[in-house]
Amino acid sequence: MLLGFNDSRPPEDSDVTVVGLGPVGATAALKLALRGLRVNVFEAGLAGDGELGESRASTFHPPTLEILDELGVSEALHETGLVSDTYQYRDRAEGLVAHFDLAEIAEDTRFPYRLQSEQQNLVRIIRDRLAELPNVRLFQNAHVRSAETDGEETVVKVAGSADPGAPAVEYRSRWVIAADGAHSPIRHALDIGFPGITYPEQFLVVSTNVDFAELIPGIASVNYISDPREWLVLLRTPLHWRALFPISPDEQDAATALDPDEIQRRLQAIAPHPDGYDIVHSRIYRVHQRVADRFRVGRVLLAGDAAHLNNPLGGMGMNSGIHDAAMAAEAILAAEAGDTALLESYEETRRSVAHDYVRVVTHENRDMLREEDPAERKRQNDHMRRTAADPELARAHLLRSSMLASRIARGARALT
Repeated sequence: MLLGFNDSRPPEDSDVTVVGLGPVGATAALKLALRGLRVNVFEAGLAGDGELGESRASTFHPPTLEILDELGVSEALHETGLVSDTYQYRDRAEGLVAHFDLAEIAEDTRFPYRLQSEQQNLVRIIRDRLAELPNVRLFQNAHVRSAETDGEETVVKVAGSADPGAPAVEYRSRWVIAADGAHSPIRHALDIGFPGITYPEQFLVVSTNVDFAELIPGIASVNYISDPREWLVLLRTPLHWRALFPISPDEQDAATALDPDEIQRRLQAIAPHPDGYDIVHSRIYRVHQRVADRFRVGRVLLAGDAAHLNNPLGGMGMNSGIHDAAMAAEAILAAEAGDTALLESYEETRRSVAHDYVRVVTHENRDMLREEDPAERKRQNDHMRRTAADPELARAHLLRSSMLASRIARGARALT
């Protein structure tokens, strides 16, 4: 049931409260609801109505597709997406360095590819499913301020406005999954630390309708292009091509990077296009590497950006958040049936994945693309060539980059 939040409506208790209807909260809510639990979902905005032109996460890795397939939404997501079964490492000066084909891991997963689709497509698909379920109440324009837990019960305070002075209503449930984003009010209310770093450079993301496949023969749908001065990621989505560039911290005014002439300069440096590039969307954002000190306090479980942030190089942020959601939901379902083992291991497992795997891999990706030392750049390129040429090494690399060869696989794929 889809509802607008109304603080005059008497609150109805539920088995589980899910805070946030991004990809993470949506996945958790659907998994719990399909297993029969009563779920209240609170979304601060309009559920699933974000702009598709806003360039957010768009890569779904194989283990994520397996989770979504088990929830019955994979087919609909595929209808909105683009299958990308290869990716490349390139060098600005040398061109193609290494080409990887995910067919090498076809024996390891039902989905030996990445699916490129804007995250909002998944949110809309799941939102529509949730709206049909009688055991789900989905509240829009509902601002959760805090969560408390004591033994057998949790209480969230919800207001109909972001205004701190707006009246709040208390909703009770046995569990809370906090998927309320990087600025998580629940994480703040529980006084959970969020240590880490903010990168000195900002990132510029630009989308264009110009087809780079016509300008660069043999280019893959996903490309990591190294350069000591201006590395980038270039990938294709169903709607357009997207380029991500770093903005050096020594640039006097990062906002000048949004100047149309400057954007044209960056794109023309990738591949000359005499007619100029039409720009569909552009924005600048800061990038963080942070992992919360706690992923669970009693009956409140943190998931997704509320629990960890990482740079986008490798497409692991949304995916690891969805894996959090799957494990959190499964842990609650098991605890409801009397088995708390998975609940007790949730924090250790998911925090270890975020801290020891996702954080490390994404940081390595950034360092490799921006390496300045010529000898080290040559060593890295030679290593990538050898890896791509050796079937055994290539498979190991693909399992790691696709998030199959980590504790994520055990924490998200083997939850029963």
